[in-house]
Amino acid sequence: NRLHATDVTSSGFRLLWPKLLSQETGYYTLEYAPTADLARKRTQQVSGAHTSLVLSGLAPETTYEVALIPESNVHYFPPQTTRVTTLAEEISPVQVLISESGPRSFHVSWAPVLDSVLSYQILYGPLPGNSVKVLEVDGRHNSTVVEHLAPNTTYLVTVTAIYRSGKEKSLSAKACTQEGERGE
Repeated sequence: NRLHATDVTSSGFRLLWPKLLSQETGYYTLEYAPTADLARKRTQQVSGAHTSLVLSGLAPETTYEVALIPESNVHYFPPQTTRVTTLAEEISPVQVLISESGPRSFHVSWAPVLDSVLSYQILYGPLPGNSVKVLEVDGRHNSTVVEHLAPNTTYLVTVTAIYRSGKEKSLSAKACTQEGERGE
């Protein structure tokens, strides 16, 4: 029943606090600053009717000191404080490599592999065209083999990292299958 944060991401969080005021009895002053640089304090006024607020545009992997000051014209309420650390920045796959290309398959690998990734989705389809197939790969892996392809065809391959936070980031590469054997 105190000021606390939920939905923490790399760039923000939601603050929740108990209902101390109402629209009529006052407002809240919210102050927040990085612990390492309290001079960069930001201040926001919030209506007394609110019991939550989303802060965004914050720096990743940074601890913030947050103070909620109830400005009541009826009672004195002590300020409530909390400390919140934002998550590490979610970076997209920076490299997608295609290797071991044959007439019917190729090998796709990607980097970096991050703890914050739940799974990877590999989308692939022939160019030009819009028939796309999807492979799901566990977040601990950094490669997979794409099979049952057409020979001598260019494919667009997109690797999407699906983060535990629900965010997604993608990177694409082109892959060509080899010419098939005669008689295929």
